[in-house]
Amino acid sequence: MKLLVQEVATDEQPFLAGDHSFWARPEAKTLKERTFHGDSRGSIGIGQSYSTLAWIPEADGSWALPLKHERLTSFETPNSKAAFQLKQITRELGKRPLAAYDRGYGNAKFVQATEKIDADLLLRLASNRCVWGTPSTYKGRGAPCKHGHKFKLNDPETWPVATETLEVEDPKIGRVKVMRWSGFHFLQSPNRAMEIIRVEVIKPVGRNRKFQPLWLAWLGQTMPALEDLWHKYLRRFALEHWYLFAKQRLYWTHPQLSSTQAAERWSDLMPLLTWQLWLARVACIDSPLPWQSNQDTLSPGRVAQAFPLILAAIGTPAQPPKTRGKSPGRAQGHQPPLRPRYPTVKKHASKKPKTEESLKNANLTAA
Repeated sequence: MKLLVQEVATDEQPFLAGDHSFWARPEAKTLKERTFHGDSRGSIGIGQSYSTLAWIPEADGSWALPLKHERLTSFETPNSKAAFQLKQITRELGKRPLAAYDRGYGNAKFVQATEKIDADLLLRLASNRCVWGTPSTYKGRGAPCKHGHKFKLNDPETWPVATETLEVEDPKIGRVKVMRWSGFHFLQSPNRAMEIIRVEVIKPVGRNRKFQPLWLAWLGQTMPALEDLWHKYLRRFALEHWYLFAKQRLYWTHPQLSSTQAAERWSDLMPLLTWQLWLARVACIDSPLPWQSNQDTLSPGRVAQAFPLILAAIGTPAQPPKTRGKSPGRAQGHQPPLRPRYPTVKKHASKKPKTEESLKNANLTAA
């Protein structure tokens, strides 16, 4: 991780993206620490989840370079793991980053878990969320109020007057209206004020294109310009492209590994492979297939397609394999014991936030 963080450019504020993905293993009953996983479509899967924090190096394109890619254990949640990873990365960076997360992290638990981390946050909010404004002036009787006006995102009647409103013309998306409200917070995190941002496509480019309004929350020190902030969040989708690239091109979830340790070691190779492709993109010669057009800026898939030419030029320090005789096989009458089977772990949400010390103790216990 320290070596990878040294490659992150700090000329401007580094942009990080975090999320988690699922490795389905429904039939692997001898694999430890399998948990249940639900998706947005309502289906339930059994397997292991991995949390990723990646650096997005370019404003355009599909490059996402993972800095941390770790398995979610049975005693961790996506929120606690993402906060722990962000804390580790910010300790090594020399500049305060901007980290973007999907709506699964747009909640009070994640906001509270990242309170003492030296990073700005850009979170997507679910459209049915509620946030509360600054309370009115204390009148001297009873306990002071913690919450003010209730702002329900999907109810325009509860919307207060916007602090800032602008309309911009995007060549790829169309005419976009951006609204901002200041001084709002979640019910369980009244000490962390947020900027609420609504992005609506008024007139999209092209036919039959429909976009749902995008709700964002920003927390940090110095807020970027409003016309640039929502564009920054769109860069987060490069991490979604990386998950597809890792599963389809790097064969991340193809092996049917029998142990959790082997699955973690295999998963550790995914960031290293991606960084090798990124560092080799300048030396690669584009090798398009007959039906592909040439690319000036190579995508991860095109670099992987041209990478064999670099491997052939470099060679390998490994010795050629030696021929072996016929294996004798198992001794007659030997019956290996049955492998132990492990139940699927049912995770329960804990009301107490995970601390760094408790995560370290849990890691030692698991080891």
